[in-house]
Amino acid sequence: MPKKIAVIGSGFAGLSAASYLAKGGYEVTVFEKNSQIGGRARTWEKDGFTFDMGPSWYWMPEVFEKFYADFGHTCSDFYELKRLDPSYRVYFEDGPIDIPANYEKLRALFESIEKGSAQKLDAFLEDAAYKYDVGVNDLVHRPSLKISEFFDRRVIAGMFKMHLLKSFTKYAQKYFSHPKLLSLLEFPILFLGAKPENTPALYSLMNYADMKLGTWYPMGGMHQVIKAFETIALQQNVKIITNANVDYLHTENGNVRTLEVNGEHLQFDDVIGACDYEHIESKLLSEKDRSYKSSYWETRTMAPSALIFYVGLNKKVPHLEHHNLFFDKDFAKHATEIYDTKTWPKEPLFYVCAPSKTDASVAPENHENIFILMPIAPGIDDTEETRDQYLNILLDRLTLWLKTDIKSSIVVKRSYCIKDFKDDYNSYKGNAYGLANTLKQTAFFKPKMKSKTLKNLYYAGQLTTPGPGVPPSIISGSVVASLIQNRSL
Repeated sequence: MPKKIAVIGSGFAGLSAASYLAKGGYEVTVFEKNSQIGGRARTWEKDGFTFDMGPSWYWMPEVFEKFYADFGHTCSDFYELKRLDPSYRVYFEDGPIDIPANYEKLRALFESIEKGSAQKLDAFLEDAAYKYDVGVNDLVHRPSLKISEFFDRRVIAGMFKMHLLKSFTKYAQKYFSHPKLLSLLEFPILFLGAKPENTPALYSLMNYADMKLGTWYPMGGMHQVIKAFETIALQQNVKIITNANVDYLHTENGNVRTLEVNGEHLQFDDVIGACDYEHIESKLLSEKDRSYKSSYWETRTMAPSALIFYVGLNKKVPHLEHHNLFFDKDFAKHATEIYDTKTWPKEPLFYVCAPSKTDASVAPENHENIFILMPIAPGIDDTEETRDQYLNILLDRLTLWLKTDIKSSIVVKRSYCIKDFKDDYNSYKGNAYGLANTLKQTAFFKPKMKSKTLKNLYYAGQLTTPGPGVPPSIISGSVVASLIQNRSL
């Protein structure tokens, strides 16, 4: 009889792991606590608007294609993938700048801001391409259970070229000095990782993904990707159960023996926690079965949480692109408020996604669908009064820049913040993106994919290897599946 595998969580990591294991001959069941699959990549629909609730950036398209190809598909079997041009718009204090998809135009933009920077951009991205090749095509596919996994010729020879011990800020400042250019390079790190000065320069690979591989959009929204993953999982005979809350993992002799799901005890050979790692450790396991004490999690540097607003407008809005970054206030100050003082920001940076600029299906005709996200510190107080206060702040800033009244045009509105991340995803401190990408939380130094105490318990997703983001989560699922398959050989 095939071995039975339980996967807790139906986000990208869970569906990826489930599909690979089912393809390998295992009997796989996915348990999802919510009524809709997808984890953070769920949707919310109201009055003709369809909002992606979480991920909105489609980077590293080859990671998605690799997954589809492993099951005999391509992305075009499921959705139309469109490259955005401009990739995104950035609002600085003195006005907006569009980041072109065409590389020669991007070079010209850099040169117009800082003389000599076009050639420096070539050198910066050539180095970033090397890091991307080694990092994304090699290192992230290792389970990082032992440091010896990285003792091979290519990694050791390239260790200095990976710049693991140099901060991103100091590294970028070797090439550029203009604050605008530095902000453009640092934004993926601030929004998804840590303070740039505390992040290894290794993560310049994200700039290669951005500026060379491009920013894309799956027509119909990011949840089309979840639907594609669901289709593949079902084709592999994965069983997906929604409204299935895993209450406890009962153990015996160093193994998980049963999952308690909605009060029912179910037996499996192996278990993958593809939901919040800390939740499983602190709420679903007895203290003796935990790999990490509560003090361990308290000392981790978490990536930001977010205050999100899903807003439907009864008119089209000028001066917005599909992706818009509002860097019209102090970048470093907001980073300090997220990571150091851990307070609500006084003058926040924020991001606006307007998918209706690209995709007419996500809003009624002549209406606009906008998603507003403000990165915040995880674990801070979250009240309705605070949410309302910041909605007014952000809408006033938008009205100023877009030269049109926003507030009076709102016909649909919903907020989402720390409390919701905790309630819906059991998210530790209400984080949105997992662990920050600091050196002490990279690769081997992340929480392990394999439980230290239970032989048949594994983990996948943004709190373990390789880290936060949709492509890393897809890879995480494939790596943990290989780990289980190789153990079974």
